[in-house]
Amino acid sequence: MAEVTLSFDNGPEPQVTGGVLDVLARRAVKASFFVLGSRLEAGAARRLAERARAEGHWIGNHSWSHQVPLGEDARPDAVEREIAATERALGGLADARRLFRPFGGGGKIGHHLLSAAARDYLIANRHTCVLWNCVPEDWIDQEGWVERALDQVAASPRALVVLHDILPVAMSHLDRFIGALLDAGHRIVQDYPQQCVPIERGRVTADLSGFVAESGG
Repeated sequence: MAEVTLSFDNGPEPQVTGGVLDVLARRAVKASFFVLGSRLEAGAARRLAERARAEGHWIGNHSWSHQVPLGEDARPDAVEREIAATERALGGLADARRLFRPFGGGGKIGHHLLSAAARDYLIANRHTCVLWNCVPEDWIDQEGWVERALDQVAASPRALVVLHDILPVAMSHLDRFIGALLDAGHRIVQDYPQQCVPIERGRVTADLSGFVAESGG
């Protein structure tokens, strides 16, 4: 049986995130929310992030715009615009470990995730970089993602699942997914698998060469 960590990206979304938090509270599950800085400008979204934090969930930085992976972003001020600006927007909502999840574009892992400047910034500012190893593509198939997620979890003893709390139909199946995990004997935890944390509080814990663009960006 696997240990499973749940994480939610791209919110908060006022029409969806509240329901996600309700399900997690009813199931007594703690998760992580990697939020977009641009969304925190809206009062309703920020209140949801505050609620998530108050209910014991971890809040992390998932960039400001979620448009171009940092390893492909040619803007000279991309790190400031995407990471630093979001960290300022988070303020006291941010986890003490300064959690940051890069934008992968379809859940892909590769050199596009970080530029050299982004890597250096995360290290210098003692961020914790959180990746993933289970992407059931809930944004592609909002009805059928649960079965894919269960198959992926069953294939790994330690899964970090990426879901998206901006998808109303997909998130309507969250309670069913959690129930199926528990019925299968899996254990839901909040901690991250070590293999998904290549930078921890600014300390490099894994080979970063596979996550950083070799040039440009």
